[in-house]
Amino acid sequence: MGETIAIKTPDGDFTAYLARPQADSAPAIVVIQEIFGVNQVMRDITDDLAAKGFVAICPDLFWRIEPGIDITDKSEAEWKRAFELFNAFDVDAGVKDIAAVIAQARAMPGVSGKVGAVGFCLGGLLAFLTATRTDADASVSYYGVGIENRLAEADKLAAPLMLHIAEEDQFVPKPAQEMILAALKNHPHITIHTYPGRDHAFAREGGEHYDAADAAVAGNRTLEFFKKAL
Repeated sequence: MGETIAIKTPDGDFTAYLARPQADSAPAIVVIQEIFGVNQVMRDITDDLAAKGFVAICPDLFWRIEPGIDITDKSEAEWKRAFELFNAFDVDAGVKDIAAVIAQARAMPGVSGKVGAVGFCLGGLLAFLTATRTDADASVSYYGVGIENRLAEADKLAAPLMLHIAEEDQFVPKPAQEMILAALKNHPHITIHTYPGRDHAFAREGGEHYDAADAAVAGNRTLEFFKKAL
């Protein structure tokens, strides 16, 4: 269903997975990867958004470390590699790369003009920073790791942002969640949903903590949010 395209930046080109809807003109959504690269899970999410009427683009944000990372959460070796990539990743450069994707998406044939972003795990943090640092029209963060360390960035937020927080997230402990809620719950541009009993990556289909019911709830909330904002 999808194709590979090139994203151009001053630092060089990198690739992204692109899936298009049947409509001649549609808003675009940038799908921001987890720590496993642009893998089948991310491509499936991208394809699903295209099926729901969006031009969906999943960029290879690990390209500065190693292009073409495509691993799973199924083996200890892959988890080890994923955390190596996570630790080596330059968040600020990643947000600049997302900004380049947004700019290129706006100019694409078949894109109506508006561009949103949705990110998971590491991508959840990047979605938050995309909302605060780029001109994205709307952003959604799933269980973003490290948002509590960057809460002051919310002062720059001018477009809608939705946060999905897993209440039992092993990578976003309760004190971090409390900081996020205290700082952001009354922000006029931010909507926060929490999921009792859910652990990190509850929306990753096939993952250890996948919960189909709450993944569907979060997915429907995300879809309605994007339909309204884009």
